[in-house]
Amino acid sequence: MAKPPKVSALTQLVSPEAIKLLTAGGVELVRRIGLDVVRGVVLDVLTGKNLRDSTEVLTRRRIAALNLAMVNMFMRGSSASADFVERLPHLAADNLARRGMDKAERWLAQWAIGLTDKAFQNVLRDNPKSLAEYRDSYIQSCAEAIAAHTKDAGELRGVLETSSGIKAQVNWLFMTYLLGTIGAQTLAIRGSEKSAYGKLFEKLVLGSLLSILGFKHVPREGPQTMRGEFWLASRGERRESDATLLYQPGKGVRFDIGFIGRGNPEISLDKVTRFERQTELGGRKWYMATIIIVDRIGPNSRIEELARKMEGTIVQMSAAYWPQQVARVLSRTLGFKHDLVKMGQGQIQDFLESKIRDVPLENFITPEVE
Repeated sequence: MAKPPKVSALTQLVSPEAIKLLTAGGVELVRRIGLDVVRGVVLDVLTGKNLRDSTEVLTRRRIAALNLAMVNMFMRGSSASADFVERLPHLAADNLARRGMDKAERWLAQWAIGLTDKAFQNVLRDNPKSLAEYRDSYIQSCAEAIAAHTKDAGELRGVLETSSGIKAQVNWLFMTYLLGTIGAQTLAIRGSEKSAYGKLFEKLVLGSLLSILGFKHVPREGPQTMRGEFWLASRGERRESDATLLYQPGKGVRFDIGFIGRGNPEISLDKVTRFERQTELGGRKWYMATIIIVDRIGPNSRIEELARKMEGTIVQMSAAYWPQQVARVLSRTLGFKHDLVKMGQGQIQDFLESKIRDVPLENFITPEVE
């Protein structure tokens, strides 16, 4: 059998399926897990469950698959070149120094020397000239750790082999670099999924909520009928809102949603003062109420009081059946009428389960969520 060519890019060692899994954004995640599963997650959020809990099983599945892909990458690299592991930090650093690299190759190269995007920014300050110094420090740190461990545990020797014939010699250096790569990969994927799922479900939850309340989704920003319609992710003159609802001529609501825990009060505080109370749409002046939807806020926070002074409202998704609170805010500020406003809590679960089936989730999924 002919010897494989020398490796010049780490993506050469990873299957197309793993590359696709590595780079998946919001839209691809929906395709992968299916609309029925997504609909269930949206219902979970609407009934007060934490988004992270609902998506954790999906994250673990992705990480497990990519862990195996990293093992395979090391084995294929070692099979192609006897010194692959030894020169891996040099290969990774050289590739990172190149411009115009795609996301998959950049991430693989970063992981191979224990970095993520955030670490690259913070440790190296996005300066490629610092790569050589960091690479040498990484190699030395690993070598020192291996020497100390070998003194206590002895040498590691062995062979990994697949049934397809890929074979790799294993030692402490192989394991140290492999585990460092997997550790960085796990951090990167968790951060990526947090962002991807957050952006994706912000639209899906808001779109579903407003659809359940009887409002019509319009695909592009700007008033059409000026009554009972909403659009998602509009960008005004000052700041971005996640949804804009036009209730009737002259009256509307801007929504901002974020899966933010009580550990981020400054972000919630910023949201309270985000929007102007009056704006112009379709040549008409509009009074725009503000509803900020967050995961939860701390028990001693003054954010709700500040929101009231700014004529805005904060709603916590951690509260069971929080959509009823949104309906009541709309009733109080706009005169909105809906069965949910006065519905008994014992009826809300069945109501939401029934209505979520007819929500056109696919209309809220666009390439911009990736």
